[in-house]
This record gives sequence, structure tokens and C-alpha cells, in this order.
Amino acid sequence: MDALQTGTACSASSLLPVDGPDRHEVTGGLGDGLPSLLLYRFYRPSSRPVTHRSHTSAPTSTPVTDARRAAADVCADLRTGVLLDAAFERRAVALDGRDRRWTQELVYGMLRRRGWIDHALLSRVRGGLARLDADLSDLIRLGAYQLLEMGSVPAYAAIAQTVELTKQRHGLGASKLVNAVLRRLDRERSSLGADLPTDPIDALATEFSHPRWLVARWAARFGADATRALLEANNREAPVILRPWGLVREQLEAMLETAGVRVEDAPLAEDSIRVVGPVSLLDLAPFTQGYCFVQDPAATLVTRYAAVPAGATVADLCSAPGGKSIELARGAALVVSGDISATRLSRLTSTKRRLDLPNVAPVAFDARHPAVQPVDAVLVDAPCTGTGTFRRHPDARWRLRLSDLAVTAMTQRDILRSAAQLVKPGGLLVYSTCSLEPEENEAQVEAFVSANPGWLLEPPPAGSVPSATLDQGYLRVLPHLHGADGAFAARLRSPA
Repeated sequence: MDALQTGTACSASSLLPVDGPDRHEVTGGLGDGLPSLLLYRFYRPSSRPVTHRSHTSAPTSTPVTDARRAAADVCADLRTGVLLDAAFERRAVALDGRDRRWTQELVYGMLRRRGWIDHALLSRVRGGLARLDADLSDLIRLGAYQLLEMGSVPAYAAIAQTVELTKQRHGLGASKLVNAVLRRLDRERSSLGADLPTDPIDALATEFSHPRWLVARWAARFGADATRALLEANNREAPVILRPWGLVREQLEAMLETAGVRVEDAPLAEDSIRVVGPVSLLDLAPFTQGYCFVQDPAATLVTRYAAVPAGATVADLCSAPGGKSIELARGAALVVSGDISATRLSRLTSTKRRLDLPNVAPVAFDARHPAVQPVDAVLVDAPCTGTGTFRRHPDARWRLRLSDLAVTAMTQRDILRSAAQLVKPGGLLVYSTCSLEPEENEAQVEAFVSANPGWLLEPPPAGSVPSATLDQGYLRVLPHLHGADGAFAARLRSPA
């Protein structure tokens, strides 16, 4: 259930290097009268020293913090095609826990609000951010987010730090531009939001920072009110949800509370636990000792919906980072956990070692050509656009294109066809995604059943999942309705 390309890991749980949740553009001035002559210098670093002042009391020279440097480097990695969680892990590895969490709040938060920030800057940067160097644009966005959204950051610090970082990366001229833009943004913050587009789709897309084409699709399917609720849900920070392993929920809860961790009930999965507030799980004994792992309730529900018989042999295709394989291992005799990415599969290997999972066998292979003998049940956790996991992967909304739906649908069809050949007569084939799009969900299942006589959509046994998540036999979890990631699944019975 990857979020397009190769996969994802969660916002809150990117504090961890292992077993995160399942996934799968010239008019006007430059601002404050800054001359347009400075434009040519945005690409030419300057070695001359500069003294910069904020509009409030502030030191005249401010060393740039490592956390802000890391945030800028993460954004640079994203522009090369690296996924957010991988970029964050790479750039934040040397930071201490507090700086790591602060950097995460900055980068993930900026990406959730990027469309709104760009709209706010449109009239304050000549021609908008699109005419600037891409790295410079991201520095301005990071500064704007600190200024407007991070109440713990004084205005002078947000401005001075961004100006100094810009000077070091792009020279004096660019830093003067950034200084002018952020000062103006700070002065005019009370008027922000007064100029939303009049078109209702444009207004939603701008206010909640989502691509317009996707908002239009959702509005046509869900209606304006539900779409607004979905967009709001996508812009909330995703929580850390823990699943107990080798003990019951009450025991894990007691261990967490003893360690000073605040907990709450998780939605949909009654034996899962929601962690309240920041915590480094790598420093937490119940985690390091193998008594829990991270998994969103939507992923847990997919395995419960599958209702694989106890003692079965199961193939989990496209499995990394492996959360569903772990859940399946609770009752299965053997889970063959395959993924095309050996790097991502190494996360499952690490989790297997930490949780001591003797009945999970990680294997690297292409799900279109799986090296597996026929088994009792197959879970196809198909690569998808990941539109149900935007709260965890805010970068995904800006990578996604309408054409990607056709590309992923083709891959899903090929994988589903191959997976069906692995199911023993009378066995189960469970198809799932973390997408909200019908082309990747029910349309795939309907096409498969139509092309393969004898296969039937079979709802799970009563009580397997909350009735509110069942839709004509399908599992359908929606962020704005259920408080979890988006997920879809179909349980198919093969002909005997």
C-alpha cells in the first residue's frame, strides 16, 4: 500500500528507522521596495559579510541552527525525487531528540501548508515563488511557516535565521529579498486569508493546500462538506499508534505509563494504543524490548478484514515495511513476506529480529513475478497513489499527477493477476490499497472478477471489523469519518 513510487513511512513515526505504519510559476514589486536588479544575484553566492536585523529586538548575528540546515537539506532531497521519510531520516540522523522533533514539525508542517503559504507569498514576491530558484523558494516557505504557524519561534528568530541561511546558500542579494518578504509577511499577517479565490474548488484547494484537480475529484464524489472535512483531516499531524506484541493491551499500557508516556484509546482497533505527545520510541523500553510495533488502525483493519484461517500459509505481496505481515503472523503458520525493494524489506528484517518472529520469512521479489508456491491466502497490498495517507506523507500530494492513476492502475492489474495464480483452490485473495480513488479500488476488483469467472467477493465473518467500515462487502476506511488513514480492501474467494 505504498504511496506511489517506492513507499512511505509515517510523519509521527519517522522518529524511528524501523517498522513505521503501513502506508504503501512579473508583475509588481519585489516587496518593501527591493529593486528588481537584485534578481540576477539569486544564483550568485556572495562572500561579503552581512549584518541583518529583525523588526524586533534581536541579536545582530545569528548562527544558523543545525535543525534549520537539516530542514533545508530535506527539501533539497525532495526536489531530486527522494521520498520525505527517507530524506528526513538521512538529514536528521545527527540531531538530538528535541531538534529532530522540531525539524520534523517544520518540514512536515510546511508541506501540509505549502499551497496556502504560496498563495500568501504570491502578492509579496514579484511573480510568485515559481520564478525563483527552487531552493530559495523552499527557504522562504520554511521561514514563512516558522513565522505564521510555529508559535514557539519568535518572529525575529524566524526571519534572522532564514535570512542568514539564505545568505550562506544563495548570497547577499537573495538574503535581502528574503528579509524583505518575511518582514512584509509578518506585518501583514492579519490580512492573510482575506483574498481566497471566489471559485469554491479553488478556495478549498488554496485554504487546505491540496492540488486543485484532486479537490475537484473529491468534491464531485463526496460533496463539498465531506471534502472540506477530508482536507482538514489530511492536514492534521498523524499520531503514533502502537500495537501490543507478546502481551495484552493493558500490560503494554501499564508499561508505557510507567515510562512516563501518556496514552489514549486508538480509533477502530480496540487493542491498539495512541501515544499522546512527542516521544522517541527508540528510547522506550517496551519498544526496544519487542513488546510493541507501530501501525495505523487502517492497516490493522485490513488484516482483520482478511480473516485468514488460523494455521494458514500466507503470502504477503508488496509487504514492506511489514506491518501487515506481523499482524498476519499472529495466527498464520507461515507468512512469506515479499517486496521488490530489498532496502525497504530490511526494515521488516529488523522488526522480525526485534519482535522475534520465527514464522515470517522476508523475501525480495517482484510481485508481478512472485517466487512463491500456491498458498492458502494471498494479501496484495498494492502500490498506489496513497491518497488516503496524506496526513502522514504531505509530500505525496505535491508529487501526484492525474496521469499517475492510470500508471498505478496498470501495475495493480498485473500484480492482481499474478497473485491469483498463487491461491490454492478455495483459498483467499485479499486486495488492498491506501488510496481513496475508485480506479485503484473497486474498479480493479470488478474488472478482475469479471475476467475470472468463479471468483467471488466474500465479506468477512461478522464482527471482524466495525460495521461502519464495511461498504457492500468492501472494507473502506476514510480519514474524515474514521480518524485513521484511508484504506480499501476486497476479500475474494477462489473457485474450489
